[in-house]
Amino acid sequence: MNFNDLLIKNNIDPSHVIMLRHRPYEPALNKAFLWIASERHDLFDAYQATQPIPLEKAMARLTGSGYIASFIGHKPGRALFVGIYKIESSTPLSYAQFWSRAEFKELSERFGMAGFQKDKNHPSLLYFNLKPTGIHADWNGKLTIAWTPPERSWWRRAHRNDMRIVSILEESALLKPVPKWREINLSWQELQALPQQWRVALAQWRGVYYIFDESDGKGYVGSAYGEFNIYGRWLNYAKSGHGGNKLLKNRDPRNFQFSIVERVSPDMPPDEIISLERTWKKRLHTEAPNGLNEN
Repeated sequence: MNFNDLLIKNNIDPSHVIMLRHRPYEPALNKAFLWIASERHDLFDAYQATQPIPLEKAMARLTGSGYIASFIGHKPGRALFVGIYKIESSTPLSYAQFWSRAEFKELSERFGMAGFQKDKNHPSLLYFNLKPTGIHADWNGKLTIAWTPPERSWWRRAHRNDMRIVSILEESALLKPVPKWREINLSWQELQALPQQWRVALAQWRGVYYIFDESDGKGYVGSAYGEFNIYGRWLNYAKSGHGGNKLLKNRDPRNFQFSIVERVSPDMPPDEIISLERTWKKRLHTEAPNGLNEN
């Protein structure tokens, strides 16, 4: 069975469908993209609402009558189903209008998306209103198809391609299971789109964490034991970039990696956790000037 068979069974003409295999070339965005598709629908919808000129023209011709079938290139030669969207309408956006939208600002500032670049030959682009159809929404993140070569051809006319359905998973591949605490190593960008089950786990864990700055190899040690524990503390970093720590304020948080060096009992008193934190500062040499702990 191929994907066109699925469209026909749902009374959709494959000639009215464009298939998109999203695979952002920006490293930080690509790393967090599965989570964004699962947890940040506002950012995912904005990401696919504007397209390069050739695809924009193709979608414009289908406005009001056509669809996009959205996938993510999660593995070589494979595409993970995200949903089928009706191309309802489009609105021209100037350069200034594009960058005034909060979603595009966040995608750029937090995830490094290039976005709309000034071009005198193309002073505006189309923003498509893409409405989820709900068709096989229960297979979002579960249905995988074989994306025929060449992979760099990331958008296709459905009726001109035979995309075989490879598998339908029991659990969504958009949701990565929570790893053991010792294995957690998250970028600052990934903190912006943590899946709900990760947030729940981190909110239950208290202990000592480590922030590594890839730009110069310096580190910071902190402890978490207050409301929402490690998640609550890391949420502060996700929002501000520095969490109120003086030596982190003038650094680019996009270079930060977050890990847990010691997880403790949920009823360990705060003063004992702070004592542990001090020992880790000594062992990891994070006190200034060698590291990023002021004291």
